[in-house]
Amino acid sequence: MRRDSFIISFLYGTKLGIKLLRVILKKRADRPIVAFLCSRWSRPIIKCYVKKHGILVDEEQLKSFRTFRDFFSRTRKPALIDSHPNHLISPCDGWLSVFPISDDSSFDIKGSHYYLKDLLQNRELAKSFYGGACLVFRLCASDYHHYCYIDDGYQGENHYIPGELHSVQPVACEKYPVYTLNRRCWSLLMTEHFGPVVQTEIGALVVGGIFNEHENVRVSKGEEKGHFELAGSTIVLLFQKNRIRLLPEFRENVLDGSEVRVLQGMQIGEGLDVVKENDR
Repeated sequence: MRRDSFIISFLYGTKLGIKLLRVILKKRADRPIVAFLCSRWSRPIIKCYVKKHGILVDEEQLKSFRTFRDFFSRTRKPALIDSHPNHLISPCDGWLSVFPISDDSSFDIKGSHYYLKDLLQNRELAKSFYGGACLVFRLCASDYHHYCYIDDGYQGENHYIPGELHSVQPVACEKYPVYTLNRRCWSLLMTEHFGPVVQTEIGALVVGGIFNEHENVRVSKGEEKGHFELAGSTIVLLFQKNRIRLLPEFRENVLDGSEVRVLQGMQIGEGLDVVKENDR
């Protein structure tokens, strides 16, 4: 289902808009925007934002926010996490789409062709996901922008990759390979039930704030991993071949590249028993 805003459709769908977009990206327009959204002068736009996107925030909460940044990075009551060890959960609220990873470690999203080596800038790690699955979670403006771990395990180092800050809305993904152009951060999760998993957080127009709270540490399913600031963003999960199976209702809805609504902590699949060659 398409959910492109008017502004994004203009920037990516018209000649004038594309020219303006180039200027915005080249001149680093995010800097004055970030400064404004982090200042007390941004407070009046919070109510408009809440009304436009139908966000449930009471009056007492609204009064507590000093800046738009405070509002956007707000916390909420813990999500209801499916605690069954073998159940694969969504790390966030958003729209899920699923894509097979080819034997050359490539996959296609909205007309753009991607290679894992470009997404991760790590050729050897990319090879280990040949034939696996790529799960994309697109967070909208109205979504809660904190995300959690999908399983117990160990998280390695955070790898930050500087980049541009394109929108992640569908019309932008059709024009540019935004997931390998945008600012992003990936980490390798050695999970107990799904094997090695790469989680990549991708920033979006025009801010791209990614804040991960841990690295090189044991983690628990449902524990907060980090949050985005100031703009809708994307999370990409990479699974190795024969590690997971989506629930039937999700498999049916994402086979053609469509998106399906998910909530943080809800079950979206299950792990598969895999006998490793060196365990035989």
